[in-house]
Amino acid sequence: MPHRIPRRPLLAAALALPHLAGAADAWPSRPVRIVISWPPGGGADIPMRLAAPAMQGVLGQPLVLENRAGASGSVGAGVVAQAAADGYTALADTAAGAVNNLLIPGLPYDFAAALTPVSQMVKSPLLCVVRTDHPAKDLQGLLARLRSAPGQIPYASSGVGTMTHMAPVMLLRQAGVVANHVSYRGGAASVAGILAGDAEFVFSTLPQAAPLVLEGRLRGLAVSTIDRLPNLPAVPTVAEQGFAGFDIYDWLGFYVPRGTPQLMIDRLAAAAAAGMRDPQAVKRLGEIGMVPVGSDPGEFQAFFTEQRNRMSELIRAENIRVE
Repeated sequence: MPHRIPRRPLLAAALALPHLAGAADAWPSRPVRIVISWPPGGGADIPMRLAAPAMQGVLGQPLVLENRAGASGSVGAGVVAQAAADGYTALADTAAGAVNNLLIPGLPYDFAAALTPVSQMVKSPLLCVVRTDHPAKDLQGLLARLRSAPGQIPYASSGVGTMTHMAPVMLLRQAGVVANHVSYRGGAASVAGILAGDAEFVFSTLPQAAPLVLEGRLRGLAVSTIDRLPNLPAVPTVAEQGFAGFDIYDWLGFYVPRGTPQLMIDRLAAAAAAGMRDPQAVKRLGEIGMVPVGSDPGEFQAFFTEQRNRMSELIRAENIRVE
């Protein structure tokens, strides 16, 4: 005998549909909070603040930007993962979000299951830098120094599992050398560690490193992407210096809690795309070497999955864990 579904729940669901559709159509009717899971002034914070004016124009409501740094972005991501899926809380996080569940034991949420990708905001090339008084003049010089003292020379990152960590791990693996990883809380702190002499090199995001290279306080040794940077054309890529095909970069993703209505996701994605097309934002991002993207939800979902798989393989191969 066929299983019968009670009519009352079906009737209740049917009656609720117009209400849900109406709520989505009326959204947003108040400010939207965007949690930025990294400190002010870094590769996650700057693009969101540049995009905010144009995004507000599309949404018709203010954006409230809130920095919630800590644990390689997992603190801020946790706030949004546990938020209501009503379109009024979103997350801006770097590539670290794709792999934190593999690195940090006991996280109370699975990033990929708890959050829905909305848009990839920017692509962020990384710049390998040392102090200007460092003996290495190029990447091969740095690697020769590392070989002379295996495992002893410290290098900085903005956190375990970030691309500023994965890029040197990939390079050291390909070069067959080892160094001592020192994890900092954010990109600005990692660059400060280089300037203070507490670590010798870092693959930094460009907002922190590029101005200091142009000022002559840091020396750029290599760019992590296939192409050189327009604002630092004299700095060769890693690929040019003996590592063909080397191409790794940080990126900024925009997410909402799982279960957020698709209409809201699509509107947020349209706002993100408008933010990344805004002439002032494009100009400023170009000045600091960041590439605006503003992809749609489907494109970003595919990119997120590819990046998660790629970095997961590297993490397992190198047995990387949060200490």
